[in-house]
Amino acid sequence: MSDQTNESQSKLPLPVLVVLYPIAIIGRRTLGILSHTGEVFYMLWNATQWLWRGLTDRKYRLGKSAIVSQVVRIGVRSIFIVVIVSGAVGLILALQLAPPLEEFGSKDKVANIIAVAVLRELGPLIGAIVLTGFAGASIAAEIGTMVVSEEIEALEAHALNPVRFLVVPRVLASTVSMTTLGVMSSFAAIISAMAISIIVLDIPYETYMDNMLRQAKMVDFWTGVAKGGVFGTLIGIIACTNGLRVTGGAAGVGRATTYTVVECIVAIVVADLVFTAIFFALELF
Repeated sequence: MSDQTNESQSKLPLPVLVVLYPIAIIGRRTLGILSHTGEVFYMLWNATQWLWRGLTDRKYRLGKSAIVSQVVRIGVRSIFIVVIVSGAVGLILALQLAPPLEEFGSKDKVANIIAVAVLRELGPLIGAIVLTGFAGASIAAEIGTMVVSEEIEALEAHALNPVRFLVVPRVLASTVSMTTLGVMSSFAAIISAMAISIIVLDIPYETYMDNMLRQAKMVDFWTGVAKGGVFGTLIGIIACTNGLRVTGGAAGVGRATTYTVVECIVAIVVADLVFTAIFFALELF
């Protein structure tokens, strides 16, 4: 059938082929993206069902030890790198904002801008990107290796559902960890920005704190917390989906790891855009 299709395509005039080939490429890529997005949402739905059963039915208890071990692996071990990166971003923001604001005699307003920008956007966003590289790729590689070594088939042969025993603990752990890491990331950036503003930029502590507390609101904090939870869920579910669909041995594991990092970052940015549009429409800023 494919030979007949290729033969019929070869008989088409060259101008027609030049026009149709890009359309075919775009269509194939679009269908691939839609198919993979459907797989991710189906995996999320399946994991949600198992989570609900574990919370409501004693026959399907959640493995607390597995969840705790994943929280330690995904969240606790990421704290140091998240705090370091977020602290550096806070320093950069303060030093970059001070010169242009000083031209307008508003150098002390550094606190206002940093507080809102970090709590709403940069805190959870930086934490999610760091967690993607630190834990998302690791989850995909781990589950992908289990697929290649036929451990998933062994689980299914013993009537053990891989989604229940592998996906749910990792998604739940990444959601909880990212929610906490988003808050830590925000506070690390704010504290580092405040320290450099007081020490280097000569902004009085009382002035900095007064401006920051006057500008930042609780809705900014809870916005960041909500984003962190959604980002964590996206990281966990995308990593698990790519891990379970690995084919082709070690090369397939490498591809799954690469795709996980790229897809997670794209999904996080798109989700952040959706959040911002919704909050803007609801006038929560």
